[in-house]
Amino acid sequence: MRASSLRNTLFSLVAVGVAFAAIPSQASANATIVIVNNDSPGEGFNDPTPRAPIGGNPGTTVGQQRLNAFQHAANVWGATLDSAATIRILASFDPLTCTATSAVLGSAGAIYGWSNTPGAIPGVWYGEALANKLAGFDLNPPGTPGDPYNGADIIARFNSSIGTVPGCLTGSDWYYGIDNNHGANTDLVTVLLHEFGHGLGFSSFVSRPSGAYIFGAPGVYDLYLHDDKTNKDWTAMTDAERALSMKNGRQVAWTGPNVTAGVPSVLSLGTPLLRINAPAGLAGIYPVGTASFGAALGSPGVTGDIVVATDAATAGGPSTTDACTAITNAAAVAGKIAIVDRGACGFALKAKNVQNAGAIAMLVADNAAGSPPAGMSGVDPTVVIPSVRLSQSDGAAIKAAVGPNGTLALDLSVYAGADAAGRALVYTPDPVASGSNVSHWDTIAFRNQLMEPAINGDLTHSLQAPEDLTLAEMRDVGWYPDQDVDGVPDGSDQCANSVLGGTVVIASCDSGVPNTFFSNGCSIVDVVNQCGASAATHDDFTGCVTHFTNALKGGLISNKQKASIQRCAAKASIP
Repeated sequence: MRASSLRNTLFSLVAVGVAFAAIPSQASANATIVIVNNDSPGEGFNDPTPRAPIGGNPGTTVGQQRLNAFQHAANVWGATLDSAATIRILASFDPLTCTATSAVLGSAGAIYGWSNTPGAIPGVWYGEALANKLAGFDLNPPGTPGDPYNGADIIARFNSSIGTVPGCLTGSDWYYGIDNNHGANTDLVTVLLHEFGHGLGFSSFVSRPSGAYIFGAPGVYDLYLHDDKTNKDWTAMTDAERALSMKNGRQVAWTGPNVTAGVPSVLSLGTPLLRINAPAGLAGIYPVGTASFGAALGSPGVTGDIVVATDAATAGGPSTTDACTAITNAAAVAGKIAIVDRGACGFALKAKNVQNAGAIAMLVADNAAGSPPAGMSGVDPTVVIPSVRLSQSDGAAIKAAVGPNGTLALDLSVYAGADAAGRALVYTPDPVASGSNVSHWDTIAFRNQLMEPAINGDLTHSLQAPEDLTLAEMRDVGWYPDQDVDGVPDGSDQCANSVLGGTVVIASCDSGVPNTFFSNGCSIVDVVNQCGASAATHDDFTGCVTHFTNALKGGLISNKQKASIQRCAAKASIP
């Protein structure tokens, strides 16, 4: 990363004392995103292996389909954001970490960080693509001396082993189609949208796990992090406090106004939880991980006494509490909530065994430290009781208690993935995962979100409400809408589709006068065009232009320039 020097603004933001009316125009976002192929001949994007076109991707080789999918994802982002500077993504396919059941799908991030650039908050760091957007020009164009990345803003690497190396995500392959019809395969476009999001601005500039700012000052993303437990913004914390906050489990909320406004239309009401009702010393709310099998949690939920279920050891040893065999204390478990330990067998089997013993619900205590608890996978359509997973420490406390009673339910007053104040939660598990903590939404979010740390099969290719909060986050960090990319946000831009640059041309007459741009989002040509649009007669048009240019004379244009514009107006067949 590197800092920039303060540079002049692109436009001359000069206000004049003339009221301009907005001309309605159709919104059209405008960001050009280019994929720069960083692969060697014969591999990655250049892999010549034949492959039939699929799902709207017309490529006939593996390499071409990969490149097509990359550009499609880039186009989705480009149709969503506005920037006058081209965004360049240096991309490659390489062998990344992969086992039969898990893999690093890909990664992406900003190559350079910038601070004190035009349009930015002083002293705050931005990834290069966002810094360029705010400045209105490319801070680091191709050909810049000393830049080994030749002007690229984001670097992206994706796993070439998936679908090509035996033992890598066995039974799964990349899906290169652009229609999201991926089935059991991994949808490349979805993963690309996620990773490009990191490079565009969904990323903290705090070091994990130290809590220190990487460049000695916060990144713009870090400005919107708030610790609910201590009621402190991250910018008000010490490094040590941030280090604790980033692993405190569902206690860090995003305070950006656009995301908060979007939560009710994107997330569902109902946060899954375990409420311990007794004993008094344990009473309170405990985070849980939900199961993909059995009954979904509801409201008011399931309430009962909590009993440790025991079962026979599979190797002839003493009885255990992992519920991998038939429950031996069924009389004690019947009509109660059974608590068992993780390990030795699948979650669904545990649930079936305690259900057979008459349990009304199941709690699974994790066998390794960490929080918040993850979800539980498994399939058994005969399991009809609800099940949740607890952290190791919470499970141990409940098992050691005398006469515990609890309720498994959805809290319908809180959105799934938000705090009690309706602010979206970011991902803060313990132990810290250096590439995941803080720079994702919490996994409890529902509907599932693109920027969660792991891919979910139900994700769409949408970046905005009602499906997703990603665009809202981008708005919060500085990607304001600017359909004519003139540097003036659409909400305050009085000319939403400005004619920029060059000289003042009226019809075919070039006045030779520089087309000055004003702070309200209009140029001289814009205002002249407004005069034409509102004029009933030619005299109305020339009178409007005369009034406008008289207002500009004496500071912005000379008397000679004023006369040149007025002569061109007089010659024009307007209206």
